[in-house]
Amino acid sequence: MHDSGADNAPCVIVIAACTTLGTTLVVRLVGEIDCHSVAPLRALLASAAADGYTGLVLDTARVDFCDSSFLAVLEWWPRRGRRLTVANRSRAVRRLLTAAAVDVPGRHAAPAGRLMAAATS
Repeated sequence: MHDSGADNAPCVIVIAACTTLGTTLVVRLVGEIDCHSVAPLRALLASAAADGYTGLVLDTARVDFCDSSFLAVLEWWPRRGRRLTVANRSRAVRRLLTAAAVDVPGRHAAPAGRLMAAATS
C-alpha cells in the first residue's frame, strides 16, 4: 500500500457552543471547515437567518483548517443587511482571510474587499 502523504481523512467542524444576545447569534467553532464539513454550519445559519437573527459572531479560535467553503459562508451571511464579526481568529482563519484579500490576476478584488469589511465589522 502506498501512502502519498496526503491526509485523506474527512474534515470535521464542531459547533462547540451557540448562544444568543438579542438578535445576535454567537457561535464557537472547533475543527476543520471544508466542502464536506460545512453543511451543519450552513444549516444553523440558514435557520438563524430565517428566525430573524441579524447579527453573527463566529469565534474561530479553535478552527485548525478552513478553505473557500468557509469564505462562502462568510460572504452569504451579510446579505440583506445582516452583521458579521469573526472573533478570535485562528492562524488558519487569518491565513484564509488574508489570501482572499489578495488581488489574483484574472480575479476581481471587490468581493474579497466586501468580505473583509463584513468579517471585521
